Amino acid sequence: MLAYAPGDSVAHDLDARAKLVFQMGFAVAVFANPTPSWLAAMALVAAASLAAARLSPVAVVHAYRVVLAFLLVGPLIGALTLGPPWLVPAQAVDSALAITRVILVLFVSMAYVTSTPVRETRAAIQRHVPGKPGRLLGVGMALTLRFLPLLRRDVRSIREAIQARGGANRSVVDRARRLVLVGLSRAMERADRLSVALQARCFSWNPTPPEMSFSRVDYVVLAVGVGLAMAGLIPVVTGAVG
Repeated sequence: MLAYAPGDSVAHDLDARAKLVFQMGFAVAVFANPTPSWLAAMALVAAASLAAARLSPVAVVHAYRVVLAFLLVGPLIGALTLGPPWLVPAQAVDSALAITRVILVLFVSMAYVTSTPVRETRAAIQRHVPGKPGRLLGVGMALTLRFLPLLRRDVRSIREAIQARGGANRSVVDRARRLVLVGLSRAMERADRLSVALQARCFSWNPTPPEMSFSRVDYVVLAVGVGLAMAGLIPVVTGAVG
């Protein structure tokens, strides 16, 4: 699921540049103003983003289940104390708010990734970051978006293979060591094959980009992204001046 999926949703029809600005504005808004009421409002925006890409929140949670399980350990650790009463829920509030911000950004990012072809992301970056830095950033983004689903699939197959060979009887450290070592080996092999494939296909640092044009809806999404960033930064700036 962490890859582009063709479709005819509202998000699929938007220009990649408008979606990038919206995504960045949302991230700024979420991290600049981490109050519970504001995050609740941003959760509605994230839900609208998923709806625009026709993504189910349950499916997104399932795709990020390992990351979410890791993140949710934070509030639990924050609530623990070294003496009675051992568990103080109030101490977990800051950790919970921080994790909520990350989860909301992940949700909006999922809507972007599944609704935007990789070549359009690369073209959008190279159009607005001039010269070699833009080409390098565009290529890096494109390769990352294509490479991550493959690495995720490799890790899942390695984990299943370990389980099939009696991994449940091994210690957690041993299973983690095997997973890391085999995973790195697979990643290096894929990187080598990718390098050969790029050379065989006459990889171009400056390919002909796809046609991109803004519609009225794109301008609306662009304005919403800028507005979110400003709405998140205004309380910060006002507090600093005051």
